[in-house]
Amino acid sequence: MQKQVIEFAGVPVGIVIPDADRLKFIAVKFHVHDLDEQHFDSPAEVKRAIRDLLANRKESPTYA
Repeated sequence: MQKQVIEFAGVPVGIVIPDADRLKFIAVKFHVHDLDEQHFDSPAEVKRAIRDLLANRKESPTYA
């Protein structure tokens, strides 16, 4: 495993670095900060988590 940039919708949003036989996500964009320092098994798993995070935000009601 090695460091890798994670892009979502063509925008770099963070990196993954090897950590304890897994990959630790380091967020560089605010909208994915909830996933910062979480561990994943693969870059694809990180991208799924980002997709799910952003989809859940769109479904959540907003209050004025």
